[in-house]
Amino acid sequence: MNNLLEQYPPVLDVIHLQEILGIGRRQAYELVNSKEFHTVRVGRRIKILKIVLITWLEGNNAINPAGV
Repeated sequence: MNNLLEQYPPVLDVIHLQEILGIGRRQAYELVNSKEFHTVRVGRRIKILKIVLITWLEGNNAINPAGV
């Protein structure tokens, strides 16, 4: 999984989330709005730290992984 993610920047957009998880736009926005993991809004954009996504995918608590 990490090899796949190496091609992505450290801070992901929703479009990256769609590509990584193989989900549609609606599902991606539902996921980021679900509070399953920490996201940051910058204006109208939603940003996700790649490490937060990796931690969440591994089944760990991604709300605040290792003080991030």
